[in-house]
Amino acid sequence: MNVRRSDPDPGVITTTGIADAHPPQRSTIDDLPLTSFHRRLTLYSAGGPFLDGFVLGIIGVALTQITPAWNLSGAWQGLLAASALIGLFVGGLAGGYITDRIGRTVMYTLDLLLVAICSVAQFWAEGPVALLIIRFVLGIAIGADYPIATSLLAEFAPRRKRGSLLGWLTAMWAAGNAAAYLVGEALTHLGPDAWRWMLASPALPAILLVLARWGTPESPRWLASKGRIDEAKAALQKVFGPDAELEDLPTQTVPTRISTLVTGPYLLRSIFIAIFWTCSILPIYAIYAFGPAMLTAFGLNDPGQGNIGEASIGMLFFVGCVLATLVANKVGRRRLLIVPFAVATVALFGLGFFPTAPIPVIAGLFALYAIAIGGPTIMQWIYPNELFPTEVRATAVGVGTSISRIGAALGTFLTPIILNQAGIGTTMIIAAVISAIGVVTSIFLAPETKDQSLIQAGGR
Repeated sequence: MNVRRSDPDPGVITTTGIADAHPPQRSTIDDLPLTSFHRRLTLYSAGGPFLDGFVLGIIGVALTQITPAWNLSGAWQGLLAASALIGLFVGGLAGGYITDRIGRTVMYTLDLLLVAICSVAQFWAEGPVALLIIRFVLGIAIGADYPIATSLLAEFAPRRKRGSLLGWLTAMWAAGNAAAYLVGEALTHLGPDAWRWMLASPALPAILLVLARWGTPESPRWLASKGRIDEAKAALQKVFGPDAELEDLPTQTVPTRISTLVTGPYLLRSIFIAIFWTCSILPIYAIYAFGPAMLTAFGLNDPGQGNIGEASIGMLFFVGCVLATLVANKVGRRRLLIVPFAVATVALFGLGFFPTAPIPVIAGLFALYAIAIGGPTIMQWIYPNELFPTEVRATAVGVGTSISRIGAALGTFLTPIILNQAGIGTTMIIAAVISAIGVVTSIFLAPETKDQSLIQAGGR
């Protein structure tokens, strides 16, 4: 699908009195310059990942109060921490498919409205069962936002900026996670019920994002793929001006079918996405859900030291994502995934084999992991959006989100149990082995899509 602006014919006399013999060349969406619209869309789309990181991080702080207040077992702690991840599985799968069927912008605001409602509802939870249900629904809303926001941004983004624009979404997840521990530590001073304010706090940014996202135009690529040509032109003109037009439209609409993900070349791509995404994200969620407990196991025993240490890791993770984002348009996709993935794996093995090392060594290994894992993390949203065609792009992101969250939920549930029974060393070695599986899979299956248009990378 191409975009062009209507220009005077070469022989027509312009207002300057000079014939315009060399009108501007036509430009595709992939080759348009970066505009203020792209920047706003990136900012508003990044709000979903920010809320995800915040919601999943704040439960780790809240559990330090909820556990003694409700006398929770390790299994209940794991369930409450993993409940939102289980919801992410449902939300990613359903949200992606619905987005490909009915459009990107319908759910673009409604999902965050549900986040706000569930966040407030957590304030009134009176037991683990109620909190479990609320956080499950909260996870559904967050999971739905992944395919909605990333596919919309990918389909508007110029090809040479697509990697970095999508990368900023991941960086905002890290920012949200770090903010959660800082906010949690600040709210702890409100007393034994401070956890209620912690869990309700995501409602404020969610409402602000709903207002900011309101009125975002529909993706012209999606509209064209459904044969809605006039609407696609109108969406383009709303963003790029009244002279924007469409060319090279598909000759027929392509239906959205989940079976496309396991057909032809897309089967191997789906396998690759599922494995590398799961193996890269499982240790992240385990560390960020139970970071304070892990840091305590490593010897950080002073009051509040665990939360501050976890916030520091979160900030380093943010730095890692930012660094990866800044080079995403210059470094090949394979290199950006494999090299830092391997470094992060080595850091996890170091933490596992040397759990009694001096605090500076432990801190250094955690810092190395947090910065290095930024590369694989931003690729979690770049690859699925590039490797699949428009009619199933959101579905692919949703399925990848769902499959990866199964592993993340399982890891989050098992982490406190393994930590209590086997110790911190064994826990980190298990995380390192999982990470290593992701590295090996990436070496064999990761394709190179740098500088390709969405049609070239996705196959149509």
